Amino acid sequence: MNVTELFGSNVFHDEVMKNLLPKEVYKSLRRTIDEGQPLDISIASAVANAMKDWAVSKGATHYTHWFQPLTNLTAEKHDSFIEPDGDRVIMQLTGKSLIVGEPDASSFPTGGARATSAARGYTAWDPTSPAFVKEGTLYIPTVFVSYTGETLDKKAPLLKSMTALDTQAKRLLKLFGIECRKVSTTVGPEQEYFLIDEKLFDARKDLILTGRTLFGAHAVRGQELEDHYFGSLKTRISEYMRDLDETLWSYGIFAKTKHNEVAPAQHELAPVFTTTNVAVDSNQLTMELMKKVAKKHGLVCLLHEKPFEGINGSGKHNNWSLSTDAGLNLLDPGETPENNPRFMLILACVIAAVDNYQGILRASVASAGNDHRLGANEAPPAIISVYLGDQLGALVDSIVMGREYVPRKAVPGSIGVPESPIFPIDTTDRNRTSPFAFTGNKFEFRMLGSQASVADPNIVLNTIAAQAFAEAVEALEGAKDFEKACKRYTEKLLKEHYRIIFNYNGYGPDWEPEAERRGLLNNKTTADAVPEFFKRENIDVFVRQGVYTEKEVLARANIALENYTKTVTIEAKTMIDMAKKDIWPAVNSYIADLCSTIAAKQSISEKIACSADMAVAESLSEKNEAFRKVAEKLEKDLGEVPTGEVLASHAIAHVIVPDMEALRALGDAMETETASDYWPYPTYNELFYSVR
Repeated sequence: MNVTELFGSNVFHDEVMKNLLPKEVYKSLRRTIDEGQPLDISIASAVANAMKDWAVSKGATHYTHWFQPLTNLTAEKHDSFIEPDGDRVIMQLTGKSLIVGEPDASSFPTGGARATSAARGYTAWDPTSPAFVKEGTLYIPTVFVSYTGETLDKKAPLLKSMTALDTQAKRLLKLFGIECRKVSTTVGPEQEYFLIDEKLFDARKDLILTGRTLFGAHAVRGQELEDHYFGSLKTRISEYMRDLDETLWSYGIFAKTKHNEVAPAQHELAPVFTTTNVAVDSNQLTMELMKKVAKKHGLVCLLHEKPFEGINGSGKHNNWSLSTDAGLNLLDPGETPENNPRFMLILACVIAAVDNYQGILRASVASAGNDHRLGANEAPPAIISVYLGDQLGALVDSIVMGREYVPRKAVPGSIGVPESPIFPIDTTDRNRTSPFAFTGNKFEFRMLGSQASVADPNIVLNTIAAQAFAEAVEALEGAKDFEKACKRYTEKLLKEHYRIIFNYNGYGPDWEPEAERRGLLNNKTTADAVPEFFKRENIDVFVRQGVYTEKEVLARANIALENYTKTVTIEAKTMIDMAKKDIWPAVNSYIADLCSTIAAKQSISEKIACSADMAVAESLSEKNEAFRKVAEKLEKDLGEVPTGEVLASHAIAHVIVPDMEALRALGDAMETETASDYWPYPTYNELFYSVR
């Protein structure tokens, strides 16, 4: 395999466009992609024809407008290239078909943005994200809007947020005498996941229906020995990862790093960063391909944030940065950040943005699955804070506290033997407990759940940063002494928003009360977090930056709450079904057989020997009766969940979820006492260690 030839072989990338498009058409399209200039509709037919010819040469017979509705998934409707030509057919893709499609929008979530009876929706080509061929179909990345113009997807507002940030960042850079065509946000989303044997997956009703185990006693061996992390890859896993790499590379996805993660059966894939909307598309495609490739290897890829209790769940770190078209990284502090006013102002703006809009930043990663991770000492806490590290932390402290700053320089390090190479020790460490950590020349937003769309948090990040930049420009434009004004404004922001900076252990017991003292939000559940979108100041920031209308903000909040309620309701119903039909009868059967064995033993020695059986039977009888009652309570409470997104989500979070936790605790306790031949599902021991 020649990787350089394989890479991007299924993608209508720049080199293909340059070779197949007329010169002027290519230049026009590049101006749209590189500079954000409006698409010249007159070139659509030429692009469509070239795209069709290329796709047909790759074996494609159909095309689809590939879009991202408000489901965290992707959607597609396939149309063939064939058009009638007398008694025969020709293969054709018109310019109109490339640019605009019309899928039925009636069954996608809208959150009240339009009436259910208004079924018409439109997809529109996004030329900034390359088309690709997959399984005989040309996939054309598109946005999705309603007949009345509301955005019904995640790509359209993401593109709007990128435009807002580009506009405001260029205004800010102009104050420093820097002119550029475009400022882009770049993202590299790391992806954690679990792999288990397909046969065991098929034997677990909860995994099939919800993506996570609703019952399951802790494995005898979990992650205590810390031997799985970065450990040698098992043969089947290595073969899967190799196949996945090659598949992703063929779609132009920069899969770079792969390794075992902390928990047994858990792994990670990390890509090279790229422009945000392309990174979002690539991550959506990556999640789909991870599952499909796993099936080829007799495996199932689990992307749920918490498929197993008692071990770490899975997240998706969002590495976010800002760069100009000339390659200038706006988050690079340089060797002496104290002498870099541009960087310090941009840093202060980002810190202010995160503090001002911490509520919606937390809400952007809220989901039923992610509620199991955040604050569980395996992921950042639900409290938003910013980690700056030793060097920048000391610099900001000196500004806020009014004390002298002593620069810290990188020093060479060695393990102390002559054969060892000398390596540089960075001026700052990493803080794995921080939700929003500065890591050299970017921020790592670590709160994302593993199955989430990367679009949501980046829409918020781009929007709030754009707002902070706009406010900085308004404050500094026209200043007589710009250097002094810039310094004063930077200091003002750092002092006003110092509370959001936390450079210590986010898992520590002192942080939560300290955060409360600082006035930081601590919304632990989706039901508590998402209503932040309803606040006027949070609605206004999206409206001011042209990312959402007020109606669109409210719609997305309602959809998030509705999705949370539906997800947990499905889990609760599945638990009730498993409890009634499988676990309760299985335990009863084991108790009955124990009692029969006890009754059959008559001699004194046999009676003494079976005293342990009697104790187990009594213990299980007591637990199983309690189990039945809790299942009935869960079913009753589920039937009393009120209507309305806010009321329903609060009932789910504060009544249904505790019921489910109580039911699980009893079920898991009975699993540890029930003979394995009687237990109806594969155990954690089997799920974790069956793949070799």
